[in-house]
Formats: sequence, structure tokens, C-alpha cells
Amino acid sequence: TLFLYFLVGSNQAQTKHRVLKIDRTEPKDLVIIDDKHVYSQQEVHELLGRLDLGNRTKIVQKGSSGLSRAVSAFGIVGFVRFLEGYYIVLITKRRKMADIGGHSIYKIEDTSMIYIPNDSVRVTHPDEARYVRIFQNVDLSSNFYFSYSYDLSHSLQYNLTLLQRPYEQWLSAASSAEEEVHTKSMQDSFDIFEDEGLPTQVVYGLHNEPYYKYVWNGKLLERVKDIVHHDWLMYIIHGFCGQSKLLIYGRPVHITLIARRSSKFAGTRFLKRGANCEGDVANEVETEQIVHDASVMSFTAGSYSSYVQVRGSVPLYWSQDISTMMPKPPIRLDQADPYAHIAALHFDQMLQRFGSPIIILNLVKKREKRKHEKILSEELYPAVINLNQFLPPEHCIEYIAWDMARYTKSKLCNVLDRLSMIAENVTGVLRTNCVDCLDRTNTAQFMVGKCALAYQLYALGMIDKPKLQFDTDCVRLFEELYEDHGDTLSLQYGGSQLVHRVKTYRKIAPWTQHSKDIMQTLSRYYSNAFSDADRQDAINLFLQVYQPSEIKPHLWELPTDFYLHQKSTMALPQDRRSYTLWWSEGILSYLPVAYDEVPCEENMKKVKVKRVNHFDESTDMYTEFFKPYELTSFDDTFGIAMTNSAREFMPKTVGVDPSPFTVRKPEETGKSVLGNKSSKDETLLQRKTAASAPPPPSEEAISSTSEDDSEEDRDDEGAVSQRSTPIKLLTESGESTRTQEQQQQQTVKEPYGLNLHTHTHTNTHKCAHTRRLEPVSRFAEDSIYAVSPPHVDRDSRDVFESHMTTGQGQVRALCRDDMLMYREYVKNRYM
Repeated sequence: TLFLYFLVGSNQAQTKHRVLKIDRTEPKDLVIIDDKHVYSQQEVHELLGRLDLGNRTKIVQKGSSGLSRAVSAFGIVGFVRFLEGYYIVLITKRRKMADIGGHSIYKIEDTSMIYIPNDSVRVTHPDEARYVRIFQNVDLSSNFYFSYSYDLSHSLQYNLTLLQRPYEQWLSAASSAEEEVHTKSMQDSFDIFEDEGLPTQVVYGLHNEPYYKYVWNGKLLERVKDIVHHDWLMYIIHGFCGQSKLLIYGRPVHITLIARRSSKFAGTRFLKRGANCEGDVANEVETEQIVHDASVMSFTAGSYSSYVQVRGSVPLYWSQDISTMMPKPPIRLDQADPYAHIAALHFDQMLQRFGSPIIILNLVKKREKRKHEKILSEELYPAVINLNQFLPPEHCIEYIAWDMARYTKSKLCNVLDRLSMIAENVTGVLRTNCVDCLDRTNTAQFMVGKCALAYQLYALGMIDKPKLQFDTDCVRLFEELYEDHGDTLSLQYGGSQLVHRVKTYRKIAPWTQHSKDIMQTLSRYYSNAFSDADRQDAINLFLQVYQPSEIKPHLWELPTDFYLHQKSTMALPQDRRSYTLWWSEGILSYLPVAYDEVPCEENMKKVKVKRVNHFDESTDMYTEFFKPYELTSFDDTFGIAMTNSAREFMPKTVGVDPSPFTVRKPEETGKSVLGNKSSKDETLLQRKTAASAPPPPSEEAISSTSEDDSEEDRDDEGAVSQRSTPIKLLTESGESTRTQEQQQQQTVKEPYGLNLHTHTHTNTHKCAHTRRLEPVSRFAEDSIYAVSPPHVDRDSRDVFESHMTTGQGQVRALCRDDMLMYREYVKNRYM
């Protein structure tokens, strides 16, 4: 109407409705009324009919038609205000991208931005249109995802952990009004066992708070979060979502890849580097691969497996000066952090979300003629050492440094084989980084994901041993999924698709790939030089990092956005964190379990529980997924349209083994991921290189091929693939490398989200490997509980006391030694 907007929301079957009233007479304020009442279809039709009739009789002289439909939408993105009144952003088009346990995940295809106040009360501002254009530069139809019933901001492990908690003790917190509503809904619902005298089956419906770090419309919904019912709130994530079907002799297994981009310290490539003062890093993306047996849909009865990886910039204060217009601007450390305060904040977040162990895979270069990437490694490694000395040894952060770029140039080593070795020895959440966290990082994450996929399929009983080979339908399908994932994330942060892909590192890429790589490099350079500043302004405005005001400079007038992302520059922090006890309270006592998954009082407050009938529509996934009340076409279903290994990758030749784990020749595929064959020689070369390569040579062999390497560098390189932890492992000299590998396999831990056990049978009477832990510390007693002070000699005490008295204004008389020291200083400094 002229004075009110009515938002009518319904469930999928359109049997339950809610109504929001938005006042259009307020020029600059947002007034929303939610009566919290659930209407039936007949009741909502009667309500809208009365509203239409009432508005016709009041303003019939103006020629208005009463109540008119403005737009049909699938959800609310949020409410935003610049310099005039509020806008509402609605999703008008969607596309299904994945299905997890009957919960559909949609991609936003189109949105509509509607101005709320009517023209009679609108107060115009000359800069309003420019802010609207900047806001709309964030293309919501590009890789933004949502789900009505599944929390995309959390991992599968967190969401399923909620189902295992005892909720009976939480029901007392529900209000009496809510209980009455639930009782009424239970009475209205149809129960097929009621006539037979059987008890009604009761289930619990859950609603939990999202993880706001990965929510991109949290600020847009903040204004109405406490006013409207939580069914109206729909949180969206930014990143990537893809799902493919792996057919194993007709048995469907869904492989899902979900990437969540952090909304904290978000931005473009050269404008957002390192970390901010709160420990949030640039280009931070959490990638989760979910594998489940699609023949059983439900979470409670099905088999599900999940593995999580993280990528993100090096957690230090560093940046690159882009004013020089260089392809690789020099890396600059902006601020000294001797106690690793910023790294501590970042890894505190990871321990709280993932638990321990946290493993860092650092892929930056270690040897350069001119220091560039090496600067970051020289700062990150001491920071990890400093933090680890205060953690218990079993929960220390593991550090793996490996110069992937240098290994790629060597003809004697297979990069992917070395990454496979690293992946086999990793247990826990892997945090991978290079400088940009794009090309090298995506390949490393693919190899770790390929290793995890083998263990996931093995745990589900699909394969007899946890090993997958290249050039099988399964790995080709997974590689294509990861290529799409890498291209999408690279476009969002770097402005172009991936430059170096998995087949580039396999050295089987066709010759046409090199020209494409050059074009992607030029595209990335152009985007960074000319369009990144506008994209950064749009991100800052969309995430409400900058909120327009008439008393502040405009967004395009700011010389930098440094102060918007670094809150410590605008106000002094009230509480200073400890340099030794650098983790949040309560985290250490629950490790290796993540604190966010512990059923403590703080986490219980984030979950709301609703007790309903088993056949209630709000929890009935069967009706929600299959829609028996609706006429649907079999060919239009999502399960038919999704990528299928048998249709897309299996060769079409008669008599071919239909197993997706059979190694194919490069030309034997329905949809080749290796590119077209250019000649017979190239095909022969591809077949040779696609075969399983021998194990990589030793570090000494590689070092001997480099003429400019010093002996000191060779010694350092010998331990390049070892985990650099602050614990010295003293091994008895009589053991062989093979015995050590057997011991590592025997003591393998459980990967994230899996309960896997090795089936290696060993003789328990023989001690295969002996380790003695020796702490590396300068103090006699050094732990999280006590630190004995070191011995300080008399001369050092005198120097310190002199320094303290001078600071209090009590300057002692200068002696002859002081005069000689000063003369020496002046001589060395100025002469």
C-alpha cells in the first residue's frame, strides 16, 4: 500500500504463513512490526483481502487500486541505508546447487533492491545514487549461497554434533507461550497412530546461531535481528559450492565441496594482505569436502564424512606497495610484533573452532636472489615457535615449510608425489598458505583433499584400501570440482582464474595451456591495477565496514581504508591479552576437542530447541525434499542435472570396466580434463607422465643441481619436508627410516570428522621406535603453570637499575667509562 509494505512469507507447501509490516512513512528510520503469529493459507487470504478492501475505500479518490503485489522473492538479504531512507534487498531468483541430507543449498541468481519510504516523504540527497551504484558493484548473483534449513556457516561435524547433545535439560528455558504454540501445532497435525492408541513420536527441532565470521549479510540483518522471528533471518555465505555424483556400480555417492570466504578483513589481492589487529587474515577461506552415501538421505540413518581445510594470508602485519605498478611489488613488514600477538589471536580463533592439532603448510619460497617471499617465512616460523612454548606438547601447532615453486622447476622431482607424502602424514585441520593463497595453495589443497577422499571412501566401505590413483573417473571428477573451486576463489580475490593448475604441476598440460596462462596473468595484473580499488569500496560498503553519514567524509574521499579494518587505531584496547596465556579462557581444558563443539553453558545459549511432532512440517524432511503435493518432472530434478561420473567421465566404449577407480588412458573419457590431443607424440608423452611416478629423489640430489646454492643452504634444505615443531625428537641411532614410517602409521591420529583406524598388525613385544621429549627453553622450569626466572649477573642488574633511575629523573654522575662509551658511539655513528 501507500503507507505500508506487507511481507508475506510461507513454507514450501504454503500451509503456514507469517506477515511482516514495514512502515513507509518514516523518511530515515526503519519501523518493522512482526506479530509472531502463524497464519494458515485461508487466514492469510482473508487478511490480505481485508487490507485490499480497506485501502480501496480510503484513497479511492486518488485512483489507487488498494493492495498490489510489488515483487515475489525467495528470501531477504537484508536492509541497508546510505544517506536517505532504508532499502530492502530481496532474492528474486535462485538455483539449486547441492543437497546434503535432504537440505537444499541454493545459489543466488538475481536480487531486487527496493526503496522503502514512499515518494511523499522522501528526502533526496545528491550522493545517494553513487552509493547505490557502489553497493550494487558487489554482484550478489556471483557465488553467494544460502539454505533454508542447513547452517552453511558451520561445518558438517558441528551441525551433526548438535544432534547428539542432551536437549531435555534445555526445554525448561522455553517460554510458556512458545509451549502453547507447539502444543497447538501438535494437535493440529495429523497422526496416523492416534486411532491405534500408540504414543505420539516426539522429535526436537534445532535452531542455532551462525558463525558470523563466514556470514556476509550479518550487518544487513543486524537492525532487525532482535525484532522479527528467526524464520525471517536467512544468512548467506560467499565462496563456492559444488556437488557431483560418483556412481560406483550404480550406487550413488555425493561429493560436495563448500568454500566459505571470511567476511572479516575481506578485500582484493594487493589491498588486503596479512592480518588486522583482531587476528583476521586476508583471503581466508574454509574449504569443506563432504562425502556421503546418497542412497540413504537422512542424517540420522545415513553415512556422512567430512574433511576441512583452511587457506589464508600469513598472519603478520605486512603489505605490498602497488603505487610502483610492478607485477610483484616488494613485500613490506609494516609493524614489529616480537611477541606474535597477531598470530596468537589468529590461532586462538582456529583452536576454538577446530581444536588441535593445527598444522601450517607454508609454501612460500625459501631461496631467492633478492629477498621477497622469504621475508614472510623468516617472521612466521619464530612466531609459531614463540606461541608453542606455552602450549602443552601434545597440542602444539605443527609447522611444515616446503618451497613448492623451486621443486616445480626441478626435473628430478615430482611435486604431487611430495604433496601426497605430506598429506598422508597430516592429521587435523591443515592451514595452507603461499603469498597469494591462490595457485600453489589450490594444488596443495587438491592433493590433501584427494588423500582425504580416499580415506573417506574407505571409511564408507566403498574401496578396500585408502588409495586413489590419477586418471580414474573418481579423481577426474574430484579434480574438476577443485578446478572450479580454485577458479572461483581466484576470481574473487585476484581478479582472474587460476594461472597454474593441477595438470600444470603434473606436467601433462597441452601446449595451448601456456598461452592461456599468459592471458590469465595479464588479466590478473589489469584487475589489480585498475579495478581492485572500486571492488574494495564495494566490499567495504556491503559489509558495512564503512557506514555513510553526512558528518563523515564520503567513501571515495578516503585516502585509505586502513582505519576501517584496524579498530585499534581508532581507540585504545581496554583489555590487553597475555603474551604467555594467549588462548581464550576454557579452550585448553577441552583440547583436542574444539571449544565451539563442547556442550558448555556458553554454547548452549546459542541453540534454540523446539519440541514437535515427528510429522510436523517444520522438521519433515521427506515432504520438504520430495514435495508429494506438487507435480514435478523427473527430468527437471536436481539429481538428474548434477555432474555424473558415469555420464561425464566414463568412456563410451563397449566392454569398458564401469568402475570409477579403474585407471583410464588420457583419450578414454567422456569429458576429458586433459584437453584435446594435438599429436601422437604428445599423447604418448601424456601416457608416460600420467603413470605413477617413482618416489621423489633426496634433497641432496636436488641441491646438487643448483649451482648457486651454498653448503649452508643444502643443510637447511635437507629438512625441508620435516615438521618444524618446538620439540626435539631424539631417535635411537639403530632405527631405519622404514621403521619410523611404520611407527607413524601405527600411531596415526583421527582426521577431522572421521574415525579411522589403521589395520596394521605389529608385534607388541618389540619396541619399534623410542622417543624422548626434550623441551627447547632457556629456563630451568618452563610450562604454562610456572616459569623460573633466569639467573642475571650483577653487571646486568646495575645497567637496569641505572636505566630505571634515569627514567625517574635521578641522573647519576657520569664516570670515565661513560665518557669513553659516548665517544666511541659518536665516532662510529658520525665519523
